[in-house]
Amino acid sequence: MRVLVINSGSSSLKGSLIGEPGDETLARHEVDWGTDATAHADRAGGVRRLIEGLRDGGEVEAVGYRVVHGGDRFRAPTMVDDAVIDAIESLSSVAPLHNPVAAETIRAARALVGGVPHVACFDTSFHATLPEDAWRYPVPRAWVEAHGLRRYGFHGLSVEWSVGRAAALLDRPAEDLRLVVAHLGSGCSVTAVAGGRSIDTSMGFTPLEGLMMGSRAGSIDPGILLHLLRAGMSLDELADGLDHRSGLVAVSGTAGGARELEAASIQEDRSATLALRMFARRAAAGIAAAASTLDRLDALVFTGGIGENSAMLRAGITGRLAILGVPRVDGGASEDRILTPPDAPVAVLRVEAREDLAIARAVHRVVHSAG
Repeated sequence: MRVLVINSGSSSLKGSLIGEPGDETLARHEVDWGTDATAHADRAGGVRRLIEGLRDGGEVEAVGYRVVHGGDRFRAPTMVDDAVIDAIESLSSVAPLHNPVAAETIRAARALVGGVPHVACFDTSFHATLPEDAWRYPVPRAWVEAHGLRRYGFHGLSVEWSVGRAAALLDRPAEDLRLVVAHLGSGCSVTAVAGGRSIDTSMGFTPLEGLMMGSRAGSIDPGILLHLLRAGMSLDELADGLDHRSGLVAVSGTAGGARELEAASIQEDRSATLALRMFARRAAAGIAAAASTLDRLDALVFTGGIGENSAMLRAGITGRLAILGVPRVDGGASEDRILTPPDAPVAVLRVEAREDLAIARAVHRVVHSAG
């Protein structure tokens, strides 16, 4: 069964045509959303161009989608119908950069690719194993019960794939491994994984919590938000600032990505250098916090666009983690591999984020179980 996988991210729309799960990638294509997918002028046209770019791979027999937020309702991959799309869209207030775009993408793709099963796969599903002391917030119980406040966690599809690849690279069963997976890209998170299960993760009720990101602030003093609201800032202004004008964008003063900031830093651009140092500092702190929930640390896995491609930031982050036994790693890597010597107390790995393969496998399971 050939599965078309569509991944609508916060800065790009990626597509793959996958053969047997985990086997052959028949075609790949990507459409650039710019720095903010919600501001892209023609998202439906982007979906059409993506599908057209993949047609040479052969006939599509099923379609799978990455959806960031599944809330309490979606804890496993789910066959898509109109009600499912409406439910995805209803979670837009807690994932405003992702769920509205995902819902629009699914509607557009269903109109273009008819007569085949469509399956939604949720980043939050992998984190359904979080223990209560990890998912519970220390806020009044009435708030929790009235508003469903809890840590959901995100990037689950990427983490799931990374765990499998780490097990293969280390030649050890996933059930025996204690890992921290650092997904670093436009959005960033770290997840502690024990025995293949998520036990702690940095993103929370929304994808705003945790590490410093491309245009998102990550965790900051909530008193700042109260202060800004009391000073007269509107909710819309506050949301726009936290989602679109914070993180690397805010500190560097440019909308460029990590690669551009690294080039500027080499040219002694102070703002770019500060942005990268802050990013590395906060990522390292998040990794250390996640590691503290494990009984040991076997490996640190870097994935996502920055995690895979930025040797400078990998070095900056691992250079702060000697206290955990993590060696500093230097040098680039263009394929999945272990970056540390065999005798290192903690292995450091580079893994390409292949959510598409994780999604294709999930689509196979759902379609076959449906008969």
